[in-house]
Amino acid sequence: MALSVIFALYISIGILSAAGSIAIAKKVFSPKAEQIFFGLFLVAIAGFYLAFTAHFGTEGAWRLEGGAVAIFAVLGTLGSRVPGVLVLGYVLHGLWDLLHELHAHAGVDFGTGTGTEIPLAYGAFCATYDWCMAAYFFTRRRKFSVSLRRRGGASGFLSIPRCHKDTLNR
Repeated sequence: MALSVIFALYISIGILSAAGSIAIAKKVFSPKAEQIFFGLFLVAIAGFYLAFTAHFGTEGAWRLEGGAVAIFAVLGTLGSRVPGVLVLGYVLHGLWDLLHELHAHAGVDFGTGTGTEIPLAYGAFCATYDWCMAAYFFTRRRKFSVSLRRRGGASGFLSIPRCHKDTLNR
């Protein structure tokens, strides 16, 4: 009973965290800047597993976790430009979180036997957050793409203004 309450709380916190992230991001960022921010955020949240590996002293997990962080870094970086990759990155990261939860707290081995430990229900919280965000990105994919086309391929708030030929000849 207590375990189900803990999981219900962490899943609820994941939903509320996603709702808060969405509300704040929509107010602060343009659609393209929002996409870039959450692409880079995927890189950062993937790095949490390296912190857990160090904290829990799971020496055999460094290779697996480091490889996963590298994959999510690529997905996050590409996702900052391609909306579909951003959705895929968050869906896969949610699956990664769920696998860690099952490995750490349900005794399920996902092949290597060297996954890192995580705090109880962290995987449930993070998978919920990731999948809510992936659903949101899916609904925003057209706005992300339109914003990219409007800027002629430049990246949101990091774009460099275009110059006319006349201004270059001065």
